[in-house]
Amino acid sequence: MSAVAWKDYALKGEDANAATSLTWDDFENKVEQAWYSCPVDRKTFKQLIKLSDSPALAHIGMWLAFLVASGVVAWFSWGAWWAIPAFFIYGTLYSVADHRHHELSHGTPFKTRWQNDVFFHLCAFMTLREGFYYRWSHTRHHTHTLIVGKDPEIAAPRPPDVLGQFLDFFFIRDGWVQVKRLARNASGDLTEDGKHFVPDQERRKVVLTSRIYLALIATLIANCFLFGTILPLMFVVGPRFYGGFFAQAFNLTQHAGLDEDVRDHRLNTRTVYMNPVFNFLYASMNYHIEHHMFPMVPFYNLPRLHEMIEADCPVPYPNLWSAWKEIVPALIRQRREPAWYVKRELPPGAGRLYQ
Repeated sequence: MSAVAWKDYALKGEDANAATSLTWDDFENKVEQAWYSCPVDRKTFKQLIKLSDSPALAHIGMWLAFLVASGVVAWFSWGAWWAIPAFFIYGTLYSVADHRHHELSHGTPFKTRWQNDVFFHLCAFMTLREGFYYRWSHTRHHTHTLIVGKDPEIAAPRPPDVLGQFLDFFFIRDGWVQVKRLARNASGDLTEDGKHFVPDQERRKVVLTSRIYLALIATLIANCFLFGTILPLMFVVGPRFYGGFFAQAFNLTQHAGLDEDVRDHRLNTRTVYMNPVFNFLYASMNYHIEHHMFPMVPFYNLPRLHEMIEADCPVPYPNLWSAWKEIVPALIRQRREPAWYVKRELPPGAGRLYQ
């Protein structure tokens, strides 16, 4: 059955370049002015946005320790049957660099700027999402979340590509998109989307870094041929593909199947309760309404922010499974009814942007 036509998701409009004038210090204010914001106690909120190196170092340090330890086990397991679970664990930990890269792009985890930048660019390469390009793309995503024609990061445009979403459990579709984007940007001619949101003064950084990424990938592949083994790719770049199951399982809970063109994150974004292991892997991004509504709150303070605004938000999904029980039927239905979407119910007495 062919999909029904819906909207044109290409970036367009008179203010298509509006986000490029924003700095990382002031774009949150623009979001708050244009979108519904839950009422918060300002004194407490100021404490939540106060940055600290300690919790970020503890989290990143623990993640890297687990990654290295699992990598050592995977190395010594090569050739044995237990290499399968060993590399699955390593690949999963490697792939969730995607969520650290996302949070680091906001500049919020670390108080010390250089620490934030070092880990950001490390995770950016691990996920093949070139950092300078992504930082401006993600600014636009937060400024115009699920606003068709303005948001370049709508993961499930209608009618959704259900097969593509499945392939991304192995980073196949998105991985190919990222590699093509690297090649295009490395040529010096940015992608059409990039021309919308990457400021002129930032484009040389995008081009140079894309070339470095491609050179590193080429070096990895050359070493595989030189030494007659795929181990280099099993430890770098490759894990984002074979270990991407949970990264995709987490990412699609954010917005898939929900409403478009509404300026209320409670209606187009999900908050999902997760067990401590998933919460760690996802870097607390399961509190996604909170993250979008107040993006300058660092990830380690999102649970406290959730408590502050919970009464003004839809009931959170109790676990990952409950979210996916909604997402799968929603994506299938939107194949034939792209105008349909999951309606999130606001609690009685909640503030409303749309009366």
